[in-house]
Amino acid sequence: MGERKGQNKYYPPDYDPKKGGLNKFRGTHALRERARKIHLGIIIIRFEMPYNIWCDGCKNHIGMGVRYNAEKTKVGMYYTTPIYKFRMKCHLCENHFEIQTDPGNLDYVILSGARRQENRWDPLQNEQVVPETKEVQKRLFDDAMYKLEHQAKDVQTASDAKPILQKLVDRNQSVWNDSYVANYRLRATFRQQKQEIKGQQDLDRQLLAKSSLDIALLPETAQDREMAALMKLQTKSAIERESEQRLELLMRPALPGATSTTFGGLKRQKALNTQLQLQELGIKRKQANAAGGAKMKSTERADIETAAETGIVAVMEAETESAMSSKSGHTSAAGSAEKSAVTAQKLCSLVGDYQSTSSEDSSPDSND
Repeated sequence: MGERKGQNKYYPPDYDPKKGGLNKFRGTHALRERARKIHLGIIIIRFEMPYNIWCDGCKNHIGMGVRYNAEKTKVGMYYTTPIYKFRMKCHLCENHFEIQTDPGNLDYVILSGARRQENRWDPLQNEQVVPETKEVQKRLFDDAMYKLEHQAKDVQTASDAKPILQKLVDRNQSVWNDSYVANYRLRATFRQQKQEIKGQQDLDRQLLAKSSLDIALLPETAQDREMAALMKLQTKSAIERESEQRLELLMRPALPGATSTTFGGLKRQKALNTQLQLQELGIKRKQANAAGGAKMKSTERADIETAAETGIVAVMEAETESAMSSKSGHTSAAGSAEKSAVTAQKLCSLVGDYQSTSSEDSSPDSND
């Protein structure tokens, strides 16, 4: 309030800035009446009683927190911390009492005019938790043996206080025990566990039905989840990649603009329409020499027969796949009939090649 009164915005017409600020021009202080003894080194402040006291004049009790207008004076230094003295008048009598700060003990000391009401005690004797001093903390950090002894002392203190704490817990449970609330919480817990068990059973039943298994599944563990995650991240083998590529090629549409495809695709249709040659089976005919030709051995004739049988089997497999696709609805009945005709034509062509080969090979034998 004093600064508000001394630093108003009104400047009189005769104000001269050369004479200093407005307070100096008027001959007043910024703290106004609080600085009436500033020339003696005294400032008036609002002081709050730090603890309960007894006044020596009227013998009345003055409680902690009562506020007074006190004269504040600097009387000394504790290292770099100033020591202040506060002088105030009792509000119940004419007595004055003085209180001084004690920075060394973090406390206030009564110098005269009153006495302190003793409410101080040793926290250790009262079994209270006392924070460690800076010296003890430093020693705990530097000295390992002292730290071990300190921990052993703490363990002993905890063991001594355990029976008392247990008695307090038992008494609290006996006083504040509520059977209805306990039963409500227990039933809620059981209800939640029952729902979790039912949900897990439904998942197990679905998994068994999907896998066509009739076994009892064990509860899921953390190791099972880790193994499942590793299986998901496992790369595909070369055989799996090749199978996927083959399936992709087979399932391509027959036409560029088509959305569906027939079973087998264009490559299979092309394979069915292509006439099977003996050279594709790895069979080479032996050329006759100038003397009249070489005789074909029985082993070479057996190779030709085996190759012909292999070609026949391949064509029959193609016909079987074509029939399966027609049954599954991928191709029409006309397409199946056309493929059967192509297959029969191949069989006839293959048998004709085989007979011509046999006659050519047997002709030198007849000439001989």
